[in-house]
Amino acid sequence: MKHNLLIAKIWGGLAAPQAKTIQKVFNLIHQHKHMSRITTTTLAAILLVLFSCNDKNEDITEDVNRKGAVESSMSVEHIDSLHDLLITKHTVWHNGAVARVFEHRDTLPALGDTLTEAENNEGDTKQILVKKDYEIFITIK
Repeated sequence: MKHNLLIAKIWGGLAAPQAKTIQKVFNLIHQHKHMSRITTTTLAAILLVLFSCNDKNEDITEDVNRKGAVESSMSVEHIDSLHDLLITKHTVWHNGAVARVFEHRDTLPALGDTLTEAENNEGDTKQILVKKDYEIFITIK
């Protein structure tokens, strides 16, 4: 019974094919009574790590639900050595059409310059001075 509870906990975060594979492995383990509880738990943890590591980010979308959505974009452009421009744009989609577009522009202090290594087409590298970029973090509630 404890194995089934562990399977249920693992199952919640996995796709159906992965969960079925884990179920088969647990059934094999359960048939072999000589395997210790520690071995079973260790194997379950390893399987969980292996199956939960996939490169596909399911939060990234290729298109916007145009029946009803708010599409947002943010960018930072360098104005001069002292100022950057933050551009925030929101497009409101309603029943397949753009209902409204909001665009906000704010001036930010520039972060200055930094040295970085650049490579040309021939493979030659050298140190160059480039403007530092802001990192953008978004919290969605």
